[in-house]
Amino acid sequence: MSYKPFLIVLVGPSGVGKTTMVQGIMKLHKDIKYSISATTRKPRKDEIDGKSYFFLDISTFKKWIEDDRFYEWALVYDDYYGTPKKPVEETIRCGFSVICDLDIQGALSLKSKRSDSIAIFLLPPSIEELKRRLIERGDKDEVINKRIEEVEKEVGKAVQFDYIVRNDMLEDTIRKIDAIIIAEKHSTKRAEFPNKL
Repeated sequence: MSYKPFLIVLVGPSGVGKTTMVQGIMKLHKDIKYSISATTRKPRKDEIDGKSYFFLDISTFKKWIEDDRFYEWALVYDDYYGTPKKPVEETIRCGFSVICDLDIQGALSLKSKRSDSIAIFLLPPSIEELKRRLIERGDKDEVINKRIEEVEKEVGKAVQFDYIVRNDMLEDTIRKIDAIIIAEKHSTKRAEFPNKL
């Protein structure tokens, strides 16, 4: 029995570990591909254009908006982010599920437009740990302070998503997300039953 491919959205505050979770899940599921987001922010160290993000200038990003090339887009912390439609649609058409990591605004918008999606909200272990992660990845002090201020508001929106998982222990968190994905693959709404057993 096969299943209908679907969209998996990992959502949560910046620095909660969405990218790490995506990498862990993709190692376990060869039938899941990553959806690359577009952004106007500057690349961080080790980020590659077309692999980590599509890094666009503001005028190009706005042209993509005009051309309706995004499922969702949002202005987050003074930078634009968006999920391009074409790569997601092509990947699902080829029989693969798609995973992406989004901010809360973008995830809510995408969830409202794709009925085949599931959204998993990642909670940080604590504010202190979240701040440590943001410092470790090289964010500037003013960016860190701005993001920490937003965390409580963002966590309050967790109930709007399908699942909530606290990211305290890496391997344990990956196992929980893996269990959610396996259960979703076997749900009756995604099953493609053969004509005969």
